[in-house]
Amino acid sequence: MTLTAPPRTPIGVPPAPVPPRRKRRTAGTGPATRTLISNVDLRRHRGLYFTVLGLTITVFVLVFLVPLYWMFASAVKSPAEYALSTPTFIPHSWHPENYPTAWSNMRIARYFTNTVLYATGGWLIALVFDVGVAYALSKLKPAFGKILLGAVLASLMLPASALLVPAYLTVVDVPLVHVNLLNTPWALWLPAAANAFNVYVLKRFFDQIPDDLLDAASIDGAGKLRQLWSIMLPLSRPVLGVVSIFIIIALWKDFLWPLLVLPDPEAQTLSVALSRLANTSQVPPTEFMAGLAIASVPMIVVFLIFQRSIIGGLSAGSMKG
Repeated sequence: MTLTAPPRTPIGVPPAPVPPRRKRRTAGTGPATRTLISNVDLRRHRGLYFTVLGLTITVFVLVFLVPLYWMFASAVKSPAEYALSTPTFIPHSWHPENYPTAWSNMRIARYFTNTVLYATGGWLIALVFDVGVAYALSKLKPAFGKILLGAVLASLMLPASALLVPAYLTVVDVPLVHVNLLNTPWALWLPAAANAFNVYVLKRFFDQIPDDLLDAASIDGAGKLRQLWSIMLPLSRPVLGVVSIFIIIALWKDFLWPLLVLPDPEAQTLSVALSRLANTSQVPPTEFMAGLAIASVPMIVVFLIFQRSIIGGLSAGSMKG
């Protein structure tokens, strides 16, 4: 057996570095995740944890889904079965024709069109106004900007009912121009544009966009509006989608304010018209429930489609990096 000596390093030449050994990653050795319940407590009380979780989810599902089921099920009952002193959870006789009858007799198509018009116009105006205010407070840094932001956020502390009277007086006689906006879409569009929560959400997202991008665009000759259109808005698509959903849902389901500013039956929204028709003896209760079900379907579909976008858009600007 011949022994060979290791090769000698020439004098004056540093030895080659030895590459460090890679540590094998075992399962469960990743970065720790902070949770409400530690892994030790979860393994110790696994049965109790999942029991409480299952009961909580069941209660919430019943609270939110049972009223919807009751509305849709009552719409297919006969008027006699609907008026029973002991309500039936499952209809004994099915009358799906109540839906097309309610659509025609209650003129739901007319009020549905009105609501779509109000929601679409209010969405466009509110988005333009809220984006402009949030962009100015976040990137333009106006004088007394912090004081203005504090006043905007302070309006969130006031209940909506406390603002009804001053808002109604403003709509009846708009300051400076002295125009009456009752029975016009502007009575819904202008108040919807002044939404402090949407301004705050947009500003928080705009704050996370680096100023270096705007400075580079400014060097290339882009003005403030060009920076907003070409840089800020494309980067803000997630939060713009979330704010858009909030605006549309709020305009669609609003009842008290349209009831005050739209006294003309031909100009009313779907929710106000259904409430007015419910007080008349010409509409059977089953057809009224069918009308309520039809009015709720669009917003249910919107929520089911965009529920992930709502959560993702709200948390998109919460962390840097």
